Amino acid sequence: MPSQEWSPGRLLQVSGAYWQTCALHAAVKLGVFTALGRDRLDAAQATERLGTQERATAMLLNALAAMGLLEKARGLYANTEAAKRFLVRDTPGYVGHMILHHHHLAPSWVQLDRAVRDGSAVRERASSGSGKPEMREAFLMGMFNNAMLQAPDVAAAVDLAGRRHLLDLGGGPGTYAIHFCQANPALKATVFDLPTTGFFAERTVARFDLSQRITFAGGDFHSDRLPQGFDAAWLSHVLHGEAPEAAAAIVRKAAKALEPGGLLMIHEFILDDTADGPLFATLFSLNMLLNTQGGQSYTDGEIRQMLAAAGGRQIRRLGFRGPTDSGIICATV
Repeated sequence: MPSQEWSPGRLLQVSGAYWQTCALHAAVKLGVFTALGRDRLDAAQATERLGTQERATAMLLNALAAMGLLEKARGLYANTEAAKRFLVRDTPGYVGHMILHHHHLAPSWVQLDRAVRDGSAVRERASSGSGKPEMREAFLMGMFNNAMLQAPDVAAAVDLAGRRHLLDLGGGPGTYAIHFCQANPALKATVFDLPTTGFFAERTVARFDLSQRITFAGGDFHSDRLPQGFDAAWLSHVLHGEAPEAAAAIVRKAAKALEPGGLLMIHEFILDDTADGPLFATLFSLNMLLNTQGGQSYTDGEIRQMLAAAGGRQIRRLGFRGPTDSGIICATV
């Protein structure tokens, strides 16, 4: 890994970086960027739209301006172009759902010392069916936001020519199934996820006018039998939520859902085989420590071993690299 020049100033900068995090989280949760939209407002006008307290609102707006998310001129605040694109709700590039998901994760990160000491999670998984509705929505639509940013590149990197039916296992709102079907007009897909996900998936698929080609099947991939008869299976960010034995079992189960010659694809935040990089994958592994029972990031070698144990052959890693160092490892089964 590249060496890092550490100093007391740099250490304190990293230590206090959560101040900016919390300012961003508060702004998204309050709807600051959506309230501003394309207008220029003073603090009093913004306060009226937000239903907040004026002095405190002005402090938050000034901090957001200092962070470069707002512009301030002659006492008026406006969204920057980036804020208009990514932080105003109902815009195509909105990432606020994932920011809210991060907000819901924040209390567990404060307890990282406890998780490391005890070796166990400190928070119920937001992705489980028993989470609060607003947390579940933030998680699912956050996954949609994230996937939308990279799904076109993923679809271009994965060769599904000649494939007929894709299983999107744990596919949430179906973002990848949508883009795979858009890139491959003869392809159909089935999204398999918890029944509570069905509403989000069907709504999202309908937005892309693909309801005739993409269906949703509700179930628990740990305990329920998977649909059969697929010639491709896509597991995107499924394994990291599971302990090694459970992750390997899911890979085996997905392989059995495929016809001979089927393509099994795993998309994950993949660690180097030394497990000390890339940085995002190492930090994400800590996130799984905090929020799951046994989940973690997996190394390239560990994923290859799971695929081989499931009967995979011609195991290879594609050239795709996501913005958070995610990668794709494939096998023929």
